[in-house]
Amino acid sequence: MSTASLAAFTEPDRPKNLLIRFSTVGGNYVDVTGPGEHLDKNRWRCHGCRDTSRMPETDYLFSIREKANEHARLCRAIPLT
Repeated sequence: MSTASLAAFTEPDRPKNLLIRFSTVGGNYVDVTGPGEHLDKNRWRCHGCRDTSRMPETDYLFSIREKANEHARLCRAIPLT
């Protein structure tokens, strides 16, 4: 069984349109990307379990921030690299 700590994993590259990055319980990251605050094409994506926002065409930043943070709070997928 591995005894590596979560600190041993490296942060993934940051996309150009990264707005917010949350760390997950399992040691991965959830990225919120898009054009920003008042636009409706923002989305989130988990680097661990690969889950993503369902309807980016309706996700304003104030709304998607809560959804991404909630996913990060619950996701236990561990980094595989």
